[in-house]
Amino acid sequence: QVQLVESGGGLVKSGDSLRLSCAVSGLTFNANNMGWFRQAPGKEREFVAAIRFNGGYTYYADSVKGRFTVSRDRPRNTVYLQLDNLKTDDTAVYYCAAGIQVLSAIRDAAAYRTWGQGTQVTVSE
Repeated sequence: QVQLVESGGGLVKSGDSLRLSCAVSGLTFNANNMGWFRQAPGKEREFVAAIRFNGGYTYYADSVKGRFTVSRDRPRNTVYLQLDNLKTDDTAVYYCAAGIQVLSAIRDAAAYRTWGQGTQVTVSE
């Protein structure tokens, strides 16, 4: 059974940090690109960050570049998203996703075939 389980969300203040984790089981972790997406109330799901299957390349949305860092731990089959200098606009449900897609689709939610249940991040003033 394929599972992606996110954790690490919470309620923080503007400027604080969080680290989200996504534990992966039931698929070949090292063969999958891993992406992070988020969805705020009333808005569409948007790309946040991704890391290639070999861990060599990372990609970020302009809105989080320089503040968020994506990484993967192969022995633990886990992908992380470090969120620093959080802003109120970062409030959303954060999802991790796994996919085997071409590089041009690394930011495309439709190209990911497996999703976690999401973890809530709330940033207050």
